Amino acid sequence: MTDTGTNNAIRRAVENDDAVFGASAATFSPTIIEILGDLGLDFVWLDLEHGGPSPYDSTALEELTRAADVADIELLVRIPMPEPSIVRKVVDAGVRTVLIPRIETADELRPAVEAAFFSYDGDVGDRGVGIGRGSRWAGYADSHVGDADEDVLVGTMIENQRALDNLDSILSVPQLGFAFLGPADMEMSMSGGDPLSKSPDAVADGIENTLAACLDAGVPAGRILNDPEAAADAVDDGFRIVRIGSDIGAVREVLGERLATASE
Repeated sequence: MTDTGTNNAIRRAVENDDAVFGASAATFSPTIIEILGDLGLDFVWLDLEHGGPSPYDSTALEELTRAADVADIELLVRIPMPEPSIVRKVVDAGVRTVLIPRIETADELRPAVEAAFFSYDGDVGDRGVGIGRGSRWAGYADSHVGDADEDVLVGTMIENQRALDNLDSILSVPQLGFAFLGPADMEMSMSGGDPLSKSPDAVADGIENTLAACLDAGVPAGRILNDPEAAADAVDDGFRIVRIGSDIGAVREVLGERLATASE
């Protein structure tokens, strides 16, 4: 692997065209984060859009980033909305990989990406300097601003019809680090609220078109695939960020099977 100058293992991998694998921690437990890191996974997905602590709660985020540091694993945090103030709060707490949901146009995405960087698109970014764990509590120290941008990776969800319609312009947003597919929300968007009425071929086409556009634009693509063979096939197809399970899903599957066997 080539040294790209970043401490962010996800960014380093995708910039080398390597794949990374992770799992979600729906319990938001530091213990689970440590366990997932000990297993050798590359990242822990924390979904602040649908659960967990408030994205404005720096204290909670700091505990999760400490656990990730101990376990040598990255956090990939999906925030609730493309709100620049949330992006700043999350990266200042020490999160290095941020995922922006609910994007339909490049104009919606750009301010959220810009808020993560001190230097953006050849000009001053919109992050601003604050005292937090991301700066090692150094505030305005040169070490905070100097190379901090090299550690940040910002991605966007592609999860609705309007995003698909505006895909090329979204992927051209400066310093966008990756795009992550959301097939379930994509299906809902295409169906007018009734996913059973929509042909699965439309969603499959949306996934295929998004991957092709990402490959053409040089933007790493990600998706969720709980089946290990399907995950391996996705990497062969060109996906580089793959979520392969969750803490709650693993408990349900393993203990459910054990209970079924033990109670026969």
